[in-house]
Amino acid sequence: MRIVPLITACLVALVLFGLVIERERFFALVFDLSPRSETTAPDAPVASAPAPEVAPQADAVEDGVIRVMAKRSVAQEVGTQVRLRGETEAARQVSVVSEVSGKIVSQPLRKGAFVEEGQLLCSVDPGTRQSALAEATARLAEAQSRRPEVEARIPEAKARVAEAKARLEEARINATAAERLSQDGFASQTRVANTEASVQSAQAAITTAEAGLKAAEAGLDGLSASIETAQAAVTRAQTDIDRLEITAPFAGVLETDTAELGSLLQPGGLCATVIQLDPMKVVGFVPETEISRVEVGALAGARLNEGPDLQARVTFLSRSADPTTRTFRVELTVPNPDLAIRDGQTAEILIQSQGVMAHVLASSSLTLSDDGTLGVRIIDAESAAQFVPVMVLRDAPEGIYVTGLPDQVDVITVGQEFVTDGVTVAPSFEEVIQ
Repeated sequence: MRIVPLITACLVALVLFGLVIERERFFALVFDLSPRSETTAPDAPVASAPAPEVAPQADAVEDGVIRVMAKRSVAQEVGTQVRLRGETEAARQVSVVSEVSGKIVSQPLRKGAFVEEGQLLCSVDPGTRQSALAEATARLAEAQSRRPEVEARIPEAKARVAEAKARLEEARINATAAERLSQDGFASQTRVANTEASVQSAQAAITTAEAGLKAAEAGLDGLSASIETAQAAVTRAQTDIDRLEITAPFAGVLETDTAELGSLLQPGGLCATVIQLDPMKVVGFVPETEISRVEVGALAGARLNEGPDLQARVTFLSRSADPTTRTFRVELTVPNPDLAIRDGQTAEILIQSQGVMAHVLASSSLTLSDDGTLGVRIIDAESAAQFVPVMVLRDAPEGIYVTGLPDQVDVITVGQEFVTDGVTVAPSFEEVIQ
């Protein structure tokens, strides 16, 4: 029945209260109830023994002084660790897709197969792409063959322009001479008119020659554009042919089957998914309250539910927090040559941080203040109890590691629940009792 454990617990609590708080009165009561070692004769009158002096309550509390048990603790430097929950993640994972359309003409590879970088995954039927490449190549060759002829027209057109300009200069000289001779009466008006007509004809010849030069240059520009267009068509056709064979971007493992023989792929259609498992990443998320304790290059370890314990260093620490969880992504990179670690395994991550001074105490030493703050009660220089909040670093078989206390302090280990701040205590230290 459940009443028996309750009665046992009450009796144990009563005995502990008597041993710690009311020890003197408890021992006096026990000795008073113990059987007498001396016997008296049956007929002899029983002498009345003097009544024992009952220890007053001051044995446990003398003038407001309460007896407690304490431990003198000295801080020691301990290495702290940031503990996270995370998972393994492949270093790279790529969905290899097709960039052209066509039927698959290669035999499929099954998922789980190992592939090397550049290994063929899917081959697409070329169709008429070879003919398109040949046609584009022929157009390019034709355009390039016309280039010398067109380029030769430009010097010829420039010579015609120079010749026309020379004739214009000659016509202008003749016209000037005829004009002066006419003024002196040595030339007729008809000669003057003929020289002016020659000037106008020379000007017209210059205009025609310049127009021919522009036409030759425009023809060369047009031919250059045709050559570039043909070259682009050749490049495009060759690129389409090169994309017919889809290869692995890196060495890894197939997570899916490659596209089946005879299936039709469109641009963007999935050929296969390749993942790289060596090296492997272990990913966790650090809360913003502990982000200052983690840095890139810090020594870390990871323990998997199934698999070996891992040793690594922090290779990445996010500078931006996740908007939902307000945590920061941290990554470890570990070698995985035998592929024993799988993608997506749960991992417990421990990241080493800078050592701090901490005290090792029993967990029973902890108590709560009136507002719910976790801490311990210590004994100050005036032998008075005082509450000090602490922060628990970690739990260990030898006790709990806490910070927030002076380097050397007397911590109340038994009776801290029966005193308040400012109450004078009479401590019994564990070292003396032991």
